[in-house]
Amino acid sequence: MIEPSHGRVYDPCCGSGGMFVQSLEFIRAHAGGNGNRGSARADISIYGQELNYTTWRLSRMNLAIRGIDGNIAQGDTFHNDQHPDLKADFILANPPFNVSDWGGDRLKNDKRWQYGTPPMGNANFAWVQHIVYHLAPAGVAGFVLANGSMSSNQSGEGEIRKNLIEADLVDCMVALPSQLFYSTQIPACLWFLARDRKNGKFRDRRGQVLFIDARKLGPLVDRTHRELTDDGIAKIMDSYHAWRGGQETGEYTDVLGFCRSATLEEVRKQGHVLTPGRYVGAEAAEDDDEPFDEKMKRLTATLRKQQAGALALDAAIAASLGELGYGG
Repeated sequence: MIEPSHGRVYDPCCGSGGMFVQSLEFIRAHAGGNGNRGSARADISIYGQELNYTTWRLSRMNLAIRGIDGNIAQGDTFHNDQHPDLKADFILANPPFNVSDWGGDRLKNDKRWQYGTPPMGNANFAWVQHIVYHLAPAGVAGFVLANGSMSSNQSGEGEIRKNLIEADLVDCMVALPSQLFYSTQIPACLWFLARDRKNGKFRDRRGQVLFIDARKLGPLVDRTHRELTDDGIAKIMDSYHAWRGGQETGEYTDVLGFCRSATLEEVRKQGHVLTPGRYVGAEAAEDDDEPFDEKMKRLTATLRKQQAGALALDAAIAASLGELGYGG
């Protein structure tokens, strides 16, 4: 989506380094697919931080075995930011959702809270503002958050979101399908922020936000897990790139029920709520051309048949129970 192709790439909660690996894969794929590791290393500088010591070691190993150099620090990003002066060109992150014990009471006057003090009981907007603080003047960020971040008004979150929107930082919002993650069943969304939305490389997007409702994409691969297919990912990505006005994309058009470019004034009318479903509208139902009277007769006949089958099944079960001595 954000195409991390050069400069400084940062993940403030990098886990085992998956975002960095994908960034390098993107660069290699768009450099002709020749797997030139040296050129990929020369194009970007990697910065990250991870709280868990074991996971931090895994991240360093993950990068090392792929020949990737990176400045990966260990420690608490909120309370001991190891890259305090970093201004990154690309920030990618999958922060832990809804963390309540992040120690916000000790950071009430932190310089990163430019859009409002995050609530003590939820770190979501602490992550958002930490990311904004570390964005370069032309920087772009993409990160995953819980769905509640798009609409919550509890403990000042709505005011922080409003301030971010009014600062014209919000570029795109994507509502994801449910059950994408093994680690949580909490519904998630994607936030995309950009500091310079008049960037000469793309079209002027100031005063606009792209909303994408991707909740219907992706088949269930088992009872508890859904997966986005390559086609689904391409549909989301191509819509964003076309809206941004990249060099190699077609012209963007709104798609009812899937994507819509909304003005800042429309977002204000929605109380600065960023849930895509409020903006994209409902997908038009297909007309099957069957007359209403005929459809009702057909559906009623089907219902009667199913009811008769249910009665027969009940009788068979009762008979079986009687044979076992439980018919009384």
